[in-house]
Amino acid sequence: MTPALNSLPHRHVLTLPTQPRAVRLARETAERALAEWGIGDRHPAVGPALLILSELVTNSVRHAAVASPRTTVVYAAGPDCLVLAVHDRHPHRPRLSGTHGAGEGGLATVVELTHGLGGTAVVRGDADGGGKSIWITLPL
Repeated sequence: MTPALNSLPHRHVLTLPTQPRAVRLARETAERALAEWGIGDRHPAVGPALLILSELVTNSVRHAAVASPRTTVVYAAGPDCLVLAVHDRHPHRPRLSGTHGAGEGGLATVVELTHGLGGTAVVRGDADGGGKSIWITLPL
């Protein structure tokens, strides 16, 4: 389960145009935020977390740009966890479970990395059904 964001001491929200450059900007923002929060690039969760984030933002750019001109990324951390979420306004809610990972392209890698680190991956639909967020929680 994702901890309540307001219970985590470190939080940052970034909203970007759903364009290819969003992947680089989201990753660079994550690197800066993690460093500011004292989570160095040598921490074993950082490399996989950046890959997971890049894949999620790439998926929004590839599959949601027509329906969602903006993508929002949430970064949060506490002493024992890192939370990343990517939100777009495309209504499709991908499956994150199944016999062979997520079964939807790069999401299988996201799920494999997340579970391999002992984390969780959850899709949450918007209340109006018009969008979704994919939440990743990783232990630190």
